[in-house]
Amino acid sequence: MTHNISPEKLTIEKVAEIINNNYKLALSNEATKRIEKCRHYLDEKMKSQKEPIYGVSTGFGSLYNISINSEQLSTLQRNLVMSHSCGVGDEVPCEIVKLMLLLKIQSLAYGYSGVQLVTIQRLIDFFNNDVLPVVYQQGSLGASGDLAPLAHLSLPLLGLGKVHFEGNVVDAKEVNVKFGWNEIELQSKEGLALLNGTQFMSSYAVWNIMKAEKLSSLADKIMSISLEAFDGRIEPFFDEVHLVRPHKGQLQTARNVRQYLDGSEIIKQHKEHVQDPYSFRCVPQVHGASKDTIEYVKSVITTEINSATDNPTVFPDEDMVVSAGNFHGQPLALVMDFLAIAVAELGNISERRIYQLISGKRGLPNFLVASPGLNSGFMIPQYTAASIVSQSKQLCMPASVDSIESSQGQEDHVSMGANAATKCYKVMQNTERVLAIELFNAAQALEFRCKINDLRTSPVLQSFVDDYRKSVHFISDDEVMYLNIHKSVEFLSKQ
Repeated sequence: MTHNISPEKLTIEKVAEIINNNYKLALSNEATKRIEKCRHYLDEKMKSQKEPIYGVSTGFGSLYNISINSEQLSTLQRNLVMSHSCGVGDEVPCEIVKLMLLLKIQSLAYGYSGVQLVTIQRLIDFFNNDVLPVVYQQGSLGASGDLAPLAHLSLPLLGLGKVHFEGNVVDAKEVNVKFGWNEIELQSKEGLALLNGTQFMSSYAVWNIMKAEKLSSLADKIMSISLEAFDGRIEPFFDEVHLVRPHKGQLQTARNVRQYLDGSEIIKQHKEHVQDPYSFRCVPQVHGASKDTIEYVKSVITTEINSATDNPTVFPDEDMVVSAGNFHGQPLALVMDFLAIAVAELGNISERRIYQLISGKRGLPNFLVASPGLNSGFMIPQYTAASIVSQSKQLCMPASVDSIESSQGQEDHVSMGANAATKCYKVMQNTERVLAIELFNAAQALEFRCKINDLRTSPVLQSFVDDYRKSVHFISDDEVMYLNIHKSVEFLSKQ
């Protein structure tokens, strides 16, 4: 299947469809016309322009006042890509590199960047053939665009750097030879167009928001199993409660839980206790607030991935080339910090439910094992969850409130959005692990609950637990637990 890159709005759902179904990319006629029109305008502009244009006929950053003669413009752009390739740290996962290619292509195709058609087409070739440049996580300040990561993304256009291809990391030059691709000779502004942009932050943001939506849904379902196992009450999930405080996410969470519990015998039985702990009773309020955050963050990311974010911006119809600040990542920095907090809270309250389940309350055995003492049972999975939750709290220190001056003071406020995005990514992974541990505990506890009361849970939850049991079995006596935790994480990742 093929997705045509066009000026039309790209949704998060469409991005997921393109990536998950391995779509190929092609430029629409409209996008092709826009790209060629902008490049032609810039070439003609350079013939008559007497005043220097930043990044086109000048140096970069604080070197903006140094003019470059026309014979050196291609060298200027090539030097930019090479000199800015300063990434360090862990490699960016291939799935996010592929997102970076998609979003860079989309941004350049609006026809405000002045790149050559052949340059965008080569990026499409990379995407379509799974030639994924090696990019590193550290190096971007998230302000003059994601300079270092996008430089690494662009190196293979010049026959430089390394790429992932067919399961191996190889020199980009080798892959270019294999496909018969000539090195791209960058024209005026092209290097800057490739490097000035928010596609590193945006790609992590897209991955994070897709993961967050999934985790939010799973958190409601797993909590419902825990509520059944803990013999919890249904009343805190009644619509009437939430209609008098009608936050959208709160209402939706309560309705989700009621649907999951529909047909349960356990939830309908008489309860001896008057109320449940907050980690159960306040789930609509806590999970719901995270849902509302996710919805807001998604709207910001959607705007960002449908934007031209390089600099300067070229407006052929208005006869303008404007040096401004669309590469500044503050919109993404703020929402990545916000999203990290919202998803960390899903893990935070999940760990509290784990703690309640192993506490020997409401007829459940201590540490959810039939012979506690001889067996430690589920004692230490809770430790693991607590450790993960603590790390997520540390990762929720906001990056967006930091700024370090760079480029001799010309770039005197930066967003640190790249750091916000990468640490948010770690929070997503952490929360998935905590929810997997809760499911591990909840499924174990539910079996005890069903035996204690000789009742069944709802068909929906029982089907989910039965599916889970194909991967993770009931624990009768102590065994090596990490294997089951890893299987539980893998189970959730496939949902």
